[in-house]
Amino acid sequence: MRPHSFVIAASLLLAFPAGAQQSPKAWAPVSGAALASDYASRGEHEKVVFLFEKLSTEEQTSPAVFPVYLASLQALKRHKEAEKLAKKASKLHPEDATVGVALGGVYAASGNASAAEKQWQKVLSQLTLAQVEPAAAEFSRRGLPAWVERTYLRGRALARNETEYAPQLIQFYTQGQNQPQLLAETLRLVAQDEQKLPFVRNMLQNALREEKDFDALEKLLLTATQEHPEQMAYSELLLWLQMQRHDFSGALVQARALDRRSHQEGSRVMQLAAVAQQNKDYESAIEGYAYVAKEYRGGPYGNAARQRLLQAREAQVRDTYPVDEAKVRALVADYEQLLTDLGRTPETAPVLRNLANLYAFQLNDRAKAMDLLQQVIDMPRASDEVVDEAKVTQGDLYLLKGEPWEATLLYSQVEKSHKDSPLGYEAKLRNARLSYYAGDFKLAQSHLDILKEATTREIANDAMQLSLLIQDNTVEDTLGLGLRAYAAVEKLVFQNKIKEAIGGLDALLATFPGHALADDTYYLKAQLQRRTGDFAGAAATLERITTNPKDDVLSDDALFLLARIQEEDVKDKTKAQELYNQVITKYPGSIYVAEARKRFRKLRGDGVL
Repeated sequence: MRPHSFVIAASLLLAFPAGAQQSPKAWAPVSGAALASDYASRGEHEKVVFLFEKLSTEEQTSPAVFPVYLASLQALKRHKEAEKLAKKASKLHPEDATVGVALGGVYAASGNASAAEKQWQKVLSQLTLAQVEPAAAEFSRRGLPAWVERTYLRGRALARNETEYAPQLIQFYTQGQNQPQLLAETLRLVAQDEQKLPFVRNMLQNALREEKDFDALEKLLLTATQEHPEQMAYSELLLWLQMQRHDFSGALVQARALDRRSHQEGSRVMQLAAVAQQNKDYESAIEGYAYVAKEYRGGPYGNAARQRLLQAREAQVRDTYPVDEAKVRALVADYEQLLTDLGRTPETAPVLRNLANLYAFQLNDRAKAMDLLQQVIDMPRASDEVVDEAKVTQGDLYLLKGEPWEATLLYSQVEKSHKDSPLGYEAKLRNARLSYYAGDFKLAQSHLDILKEATTREIANDAMQLSLLIQDNTVEDTLGLGLRAYAAVEKLVFQNKIKEAIGGLDALLATFPGHALADDTYYLKAQLQRRTGDFAGAAATLERITTNPKDDVLSDDALFLLARIQEEDVKDKTKAQELYNQVITKYPGSIYVAEARKRFRKLRGDGVL
């Protein structure tokens, strides 16, 4: 024995009781294995081998000892001993495929690649269904992905089921970013078992990263739905994919087909149209609601579709600049016709409220609007939610009329009756803005501090933005003179007095040159110019921000809005594409990057099939 081995041996003998020294069999499988594992983790492989080499063959090849012993022999490059140990284990435990995999690993580590290949092929040829997952796990642990795949495919052949081990293979292909195989496997699985759709969608959600991956899956699904129209799973997956890509027009085709085949009387189309409207794809939303209103007029969603169709048209009119009064009046006529057809009932109370909004904010007929809202409030059996929404709008009308006390009374009523709910938060935000318009920034801030914790993200974000505006512009200007002028302009905007508001912004810039609010002022002015249809003026105003050499927080906002104007209003796709690319490259941390990238790719023609 070498001197240092003698020292190790002596120390180990002292570490165990006398009985353990005399009978290694008594301690090795239990305490000895734990101690050896500890040595192995510290790289003290000679100690590991010393502990195990005196054991019986049965103990050396036991599950607790074999992996640790083999790894230490290999770490010490004692390949012949490692091979001998692995062969013993393979002979004693033929039911354990992981031992056969380990023997191949010994050959590979010693440089004998052909022997390793031959051994692993032998493992697969003798594989049983019970051995598939352990063998695959061992191949994976050893960093042999090709053999992991072969193991699962061999198991599939043994099971004589073309989707056997599909979840494992999907997980494997996802980890290896093998997109072609991943897509083929997912389609094969959902075709055989629709119950696996949620699993497949989750896996694809994690696996699809590049636009080309989405394109590839969409092409496969379009072909599959055409060749196998009876397979609803393909249509379901295609519908999901198109919604992920915000391709609501394409998704509408699938939603209609699924709706017809599953006899859902328009519910799938209604769901899709609602999502499209939330994402401001008004054309798809209108098409979807119109389809349900026509095809299922007497069905459970027919009347709701007619109402939502008009709501989508209203949203489209509001978001198209400049607002076309003729379209507003046509929409009013359609609302009136709907009320004539369906009657003024609790179910159509939301229609009355929407009609009141048009009269108040688009046609400037406040008396008519107030009358319609009062009809909702006085309506027997109308829901509390609809009644209080009408009260909020009435508060807005009083603010338009210059009666803030009446407005805050109504907002406060709704706050109280809908505490800790979205409508209550909306009413509190209205009260905060009312204080802000009046120049009472402390009171506004007290409301906003509560709203920043609101459960509704949109309200919390609005509250945060207004709070930051107040904080940032009352630090140096402690009297808040510039902010008071800006708040007065925002009140004019609320009152739909756009020309007066633009004049107020110009006056603010002249009165407070170099004020911290300058970029906010330019940004709001550009938004108002866009609303009036002055797209060239809006672009010039935004360029006052985007060409400003200082690093301003609104630079990315201004650049993104400028790109949208070029795309949506001016219809200059080349310029819009260039500007979206600037957002992506100049402001990689901007909240607009994801949307800018999507719009850029769409304009470039990516993903067009």
